[in-house]
Amino acid sequence: MVSSIWTEKYRPNKFSELVGQDNTIKRVEALTNSLNIPHMLFAGPAGTGKSTLALIVVKDLYKENWKENYLELNASDERGINVVREKVKNFARTKSLGDVPFKIIFLDEADALTPEAQQALRRTMENFSSTCRFILSCNYSSKIIDPIQSRCAIFRFKLLEKKDIEKVIKKIVESEHMTIKQESIEILYEGCEGDCRRCINILQSTASISPSITPELVSTIISNTKPRDIRVVLDYALSGDFQKSREKLLDIMLRESISGQDVIKAIQKEIWNLPVEPTIKVKLTEKTGEVEFRMTEGSDPFIPLQSLLASFVLAGLGKE
Repeated sequence: MVSSIWTEKYRPNKFSELVGQDNTIKRVEALTNSLNIPHMLFAGPAGTGKSTLALIVVKDLYKENWKENYLELNASDERGINVVREKVKNFARTKSLGDVPFKIIFLDEADALTPEAQQALRRTMENFSSTCRFILSCNYSSKIIDPIQSRCAIFRFKLLEKKDIEKVIKKIVESEHMTIKQESIEILYEGCEGDCRRCINILQSTASISPSITPELVSTIISNTKPRDIRVVLDYALSGDFQKSREKLLDIMLRESISGQDVIKAIQKEIWNLPVEPTIKVKLTEKTGEVEFRMTEGSDPFIPLQSLLASFVLAGLGKE
């Protein structure tokens, strides 16, 4: 995947430019306009706008002086207890420049902080709240200790919907003078699964090959299994032809270099489109979860996948 040049190029700079988190954006914008934000915790999946919203808050508060009043620490930085005690505390204890009476420290991916660092942070948040406010972002709020959560206003982010992803794609396509088909947008959305950053990266990778974004080109970049290919595999299995089903699956995995995890995801989605009873779909979904677990634990992907196909064969014969 090429570097995310477009991710920075098309990063929103205003609250009105953000998409997909309307309620959260309105609440944060209202707090920012009051010039008295609390400590905040942004929790949600990757690529949904947490870091971007934090930057917009800072730039809206401090205008051209935002760099002097802002400290960001990412998961790639060392963030043990010494960093909290020294770097964070030294920045927090000094006064801000400008009219806003506090600075902002942004701890990106705060769920990667060690438990000891989080314990040290709780006191820092209390002692220096008059001169510094914290914005924490994380994928899993359950990994943030309760004392820190109780000190923050919590904002939960959700995966972006198709209409939001489509809006971002069309804006980039127009700016970069590209052409794109609606089917390509559908595949992009399926491939990114609501992660806007991943969507932009895929689009940039595709555009580096051709300015005309076709469904075939997007599928090649994403390297995902095509639903129609998986449907053929499952149709063979349900008809009782285990051998053809197995051969077709092996062909897909070798010809298109698809991983077992991607195959499992595609099968799980396609189960609910099969012409079988709902109770059988539930049992097959359960079996899919078991197979996925075995692959995660280190099993050879093709062996448990054959076991899954055997379950589909039995389901087709009415024995599952």
